[in-house]
Amino acid sequence: MPTNHSADAAGGESAGLASSLNALIKDRVPAMYALGIRIVELREGFVAGTAPLAGNLNHQDSMYAGTLFGLGEALGAGIVVASFDLSRFTATVKDVQIRYRRPATTDVRAHASLDAGEVARIKQEAAIAGKAEFVLDAELTDLAGVVVATTHGTYQVRRI
Repeated sequence: MPTNHSADAAGGESAGLASSLNALIKDRVPAMYALGIRIVELREGFVAGTAPLAGNLNHQDSMYAGTLFGLGEALGAGIVVASFDLSRFTATVKDVQIRYRRPATTDVRAHASLDAGEVARIKQEAAIAGKAEFVLDAELTDLAGVVVATTHGTYQVRRI
């Protein structure tokens, strides 16, 4: 798995980072992987993921709430993978809140981003203090672009 992702990833590197994160999820969080949650785009300060409707239906024929939550929560890991040297830093989730807005009746895409100044702040604080918190807000949309849920997560990067 690549360990230093401090530069902007372009094209193939972005796909390689996403593939590496998906392999890590498959190995370390198999329940999330079994839900079909996949990171599809990853670069410093930006992450996008998807979840399929197939296999994730609830009793109302819309997407299972846990799948939506898992997709939103996974985005924080993407920001860390794309921005930090994983041989020196790890991340943990401190809090994630989700607001379900509409039933998801198609596959879902989620995305979140941090601006360059916030990424720089997190890196500097983690390098000096050994840890840094960041907040990541995400939108989860159906195939028509309708927002089906939003998440608000607090994550922490920690020196290993």
